[in-house]
Amino acid sequence: MAFAALAALLMIMQPGWTQSTSPAPGVQESTPLPPDSQPSAPPAREEKPGLFNEMGKFFDKILPPLKSPGETMDDLNARTKDAGDALSRLAKPSTVVTGRVACPVSTNGAPDCKQAAEKLCQSKGHKEGKSLSADSAETCSPKVFIPGRQRKPDDCRTNTFVTRALCQ
Repeated sequence: MAFAALAALLMIMQPGWTQSTSPAPGVQESTPLPPDSQPSAPPAREEKPGLFNEMGKFFDKILPPLKSPGETMDDLNARTKDAGDALSRLAKPSTVVTGRVACPVSTNGAPDCKQAAEKLCQSKGHKEGKSLSADSAETCSPKVFIPGRQRKPDDCRTNTFVTRALCQ
């Protein structure tokens, strides 16, 4: 059955067997132009019909183009350099420290915990750091606790503290 399917596929894909034909009686055969009068265009690549040619076209469409050895080595070198840079960043000694440093409020009103993490690390003898965990607490004016007094928007504020930092 597979052989029959392959034979049918070959017949469909191959337009016909090449046959030598002689001109019909009474029909003149055209003669080619002399070599000096023919255009000097390079000959086009001859398309060869057949199963292997069609399969080659199919694979050219679905497979990505192969890189040259030089391109492959350049790509490998770039990846190796990136991996080396990542390893060198991991190799720096890091220490996790705990404490409680308030995050100052930046100009846009958000807490700046990067600065607080650096202060926490510097207080423990390290150069710089990144915040690992933070804590927030609401601090209110004592006026809030007066019975019958309406609470105003500026009576309480939220303070953020860095409690753990990764120091280097």
